[in-house]
Amino acid sequence: MTKPDVSQYQSFDQITRRLDDIVGAVRDRDVSLERSLDLFDEAIALGSKAVELVDATDFSPEEKAMLADDGTPGEKAADASESASAPEADASADAKNAAEGGNAS
Repeated sequence: MTKPDVSQYQSFDQITRRLDDIVGAVRDRDVSLERSLDLFDEAIALGSKAVELVDATDFSPEEKAMLADDGTPGEKAADASESASAPEADASADAKNAAEGGNAS
């Protein structure tokens, strides 16, 4: 099997649009299994192309530092809000458990 030619895709937007097209095509029940597998191979090649684009990108020191962190600032804020609401979720689960006759821990 030959590797799909994805050389015409030179930006993340182009890759994303093609991947969206592939997902739409694979969801169509009239697409044959063979065609779906070909599209899957193309999607893998597009992923490799995206990695090449990232590797070729010159990031600023700030961008490099952000990528080196465990997550983006937005993800860290979301994590903080989840941990802040965790006691409420635990209390709600305990109340539901008690109402169902189980032991609240």
